[in-house]
Amino acid sequence: MDLNGAGAIVTGGASGLGAATARELAGHGAKVVIADLGEEKGKALADEIGGVFVKCDVSDEDQVQALVDAAVASGAPLRVVVNSAGIGWAGRTVNRDGSPHALADYRKVIEVNLVGTFNVMRIGAAAIAKTEPTDADGQRGVIVNTASVAALEGQTGQIAYSASKGGIVGMTLPAARDLAAIGVRVNTVCPGIIDTPIYGFNPNAEEFKAKLVAPVVFPKRMGQPAEFAHLVRALIENDYMNGEVIRFDGGIRFQPK
Repeated sequence: MDLNGAGAIVTGGASGLGAATARELAGHGAKVVIADLGEEKGKALADEIGGVFVKCDVSDEDQVQALVDAAVASGAPLRVVVNSAGIGWAGRTVNRDGSPHALADYRKVIEVNLVGTFNVMRIGAAAIAKTEPTDADGQRGVIVNTASVAALEGQTGQIAYSASKGGIVGMTLPAARDLAAIGVRVNTVCPGIIDTPIYGFNPNAEEFKAKLVAPVVFPKRMGQPAEFAHLVRALIENDYMNGEVIRFDGGIRFQPK
């Protein structure tokens, strides 16, 4: 899939992995629509890369439809959807004080991470289906979803987060099979420990990061958002990658804690 001249949606695109991906795609000629709740950062990045910002809650059907409509109206045929919007949460099934995990918190994580990813994927794919094929294979577009290695090796206190990301992993192949009829490929990336601002607010941030890096096999460091973005671009550009779940983690295997 040639990115030059293609329209692309990146959810969670105002910061972290999403922002790096938006820059990467725009740098290779895509017209990027950034979807996020962070309006100030989102608009600034859109101005920087010549894209469009749309404030969007990915779990809301009407807001996602408006997002996709804005991408279609941008003038470039919508070919790419990258789902990187998500939230984290820590809570045990039964907490140390004996109380059960709050059901509302569990539902919120599932609603944003899993339902939100599916919501953007289904509405985005329906719009991609209306475009003309780009090649003799009948390819029209690519969807890249973001899960986590926590989907495969969830740690203590990650019950909601792991369930939400595991759902994304689980729907990868069925989605690829569903969307084959309209020429849309689907792949999922499972990042490990990536150096984003989420780890920088702790007073002992560097010490905390060093502890996180300890189980990484090689290279012995956190991953970089730009490396994630490069992988996403590779999955878009390599036309034979479909229905795959790719670990992006330096060989880390999470321990229980």
